[in-house]
Amino acid sequence: MKIRADIVELLKAGHSDAAIARQLGVDRQCTVAPARAALGLPKHKPGPTPAGTPEDLFWKRAKPTDDGHMEWTGYRTRDGVPGLRHGGRIHTACRVAFRIANGRDPEGNVRPGCGRDGCVAPACQTDRLTRAEARKVDALYGAIFGTAS
Repeated sequence: MKIRADIVELLKAGHSDAAIARQLGVDRQCTVAPARAALGLPKHKPGPTPAGTPEDLFWKRAKPTDDGHMEWTGYRTRDGVPGLRHGGRIHTACRVAFRIANGRDPEGNVRPGCGRDGCVAPACQTDRLTRAEARKVDALYGAIFGTAS
């Protein structure tokens, strides 16, 4: 089966069969649906297609504060946790912020290390490993210089 390049491009971009048929003036059932099947692409899921990555959405919903931290202006889970929906999943804003700052997925829970409730600034986020490392540094500092009274 020969598939038109414009149909392939729109299918790979995530458009629905109906939208492609309207845009290109072709039959949805006879042209677009068979092309989708021939390419092995799943059926289109209704609803808006997320633009970009979770990191892109993070920057649209995190608002800087005057004191160098960031507050969340977007979606919150039932538990009040800042989050964002992307690709059919819910990502917590703190985990996305941690990935932005550290270039890796966090291990364990992610919490702001700055002590400010609700802060989602990437530089403030800590995971289990970074908190354990900080405790080691604090213990070493205390061993060298003594603990504060």
